[in-house]
Amino acid sequence: MGKNLIQQRRGKGSGRFRTPNFRYRGEIKMLNKNEYVIKDLVRCPGHSTPLIEAEYEDKTKSLLVAPEGVAVGDKFKIGNGEIRVGNILALKNIPEGTNVFCIEAKPGDGGKFVRSSGGSAKIVAKTEKNITLLLPSKKQKAFHPECKAMIGIAAGGGRAEKPLLKAGKKHHISKSRNIYYPIVSGSAMNAVAHPFGNKRSLRKSKARPAPADAPPGRKVGAIKARRTGRKK
Repeated sequence: MGKNLIQQRRGKGSGRFRTPNFRYRGEIKMLNKNEYVIKDLVRCPGHSTPLIEAEYEDKTKSLLVAPEGVAVGDKFKIGNGEIRVGNILALKNIPEGTNVFCIEAKPGDGGKFVRSSGGSAKIVAKTEKNITLLLPSKKQKAFHPECKAMIGIAAGGGRAEKPLLKAGKKHHISKSRNIYYPIVSGSAMNAVAHPFGNKRSLRKSKARPAPADAPPGRKVGAIKARRTGRKK
């Protein structure tokens, strides 16, 4: 008997492919308040950046991405205030060339873009309708002027520079975020474990487009085109 393919095992829903979110501290969200104070710095396995436990003026709390250079007890403004690391302002009120992170995709969603450790985006252009930012991927994206962002650079920079040294370390990092590791190509498997598998020194000729009428377990790699020829 053959083994189930990876996509078949994922569909089964076993614990190996589930995110262990019961270990996570919670959701990152910038609330629509006036100011906040840092009560604690916390670590979350589901985030690459250190998090801060923010307490607002009405004693409500939320988790935020920690900027570089902050400490417990620091106070910051939301909505209005100076251009200072840790303050949260609307993009329309932030001058060009300023580094920002934890940017809202739409006003009020709490921050969705540029939240990984050491990340920051830069405001490159401003109009009445759009604010253009240069993202860490070097792509430019337009945002609504009312979208809020935190000023500064996300803490934890240099994380990727530390070597993992052994596969076990990579395994545990991947497992904490539901990243399948290690990834083995189908052509490197035995013939019983994958349609592309073969013992004859990784023969690539087995990797051909799967037929359109193949069963779900056979449809791996290149799938046959839905139609061919010139459109009439």
